[in-house]
Amino acid sequence: MRLMLAFQAGNAAAFDRLVERNVKTVHALVYRFLREASMLDDITQEVFLRVYRYAPRYQPSAKFSTWLYRITANLCFNVMRSRKKRRAASLDAMGDDDSHREVPDPSQPSPQADLDAEERRRLAVEAVNRLPENQRLAIVLNKFHDLSYEDIAETMETTTMAVKSLLSRARANLRDDLQRQLKTD
Repeated sequence: MRLMLAFQAGNAAAFDRLVERNVKTVHALVYRFLREASMLDDITQEVFLRVYRYAPRYQPSAKFSTWLYRITANLCFNVMRSRKKRRAASLDAMGDDDSHREVPDPSQPSPQADLDAEERRRLAVEAVNRLPENQRLAIVLNKFHDLSYEDIAETMETTTMAVKSLLSRARANLRDDLQRQLKTD
């Protein structure tokens, strides 16, 4: 918060330090939402452009990190909404070109050894991505960024009780979704 206030007061170097201190956190949050490494730098840059642009509106009534998480989440939700609107490219359209396939690392255990764990992780990520936006945000902030209920409530502009309820519903939805997925496999 101190750096943001210094930046608001005209200290340009404070903004640079603000970016340095928070870029890894923003990267991690963007990746948790979008699961696409190719977009990390672009979305992160856009987050900090918005911080710069909206600096005069920042009010120190909440933690800076809360404000930053909200900006990041909103941008990620916008990207996810636009993805839904676009049609995904068909795998058939890619043809039989083998150049896009991953090459296994011989220094690692065989792919078969990690297949079950990787499949469970993939199913869990997909289940989290199917949650409603507010539940997904609460889960990501709580489980992957270790934010307290109070900090999540500030970020989401709601009450602590509402956060507890969101997390409870999100966990139930995840459990139901994963059980359905495991039954169909």
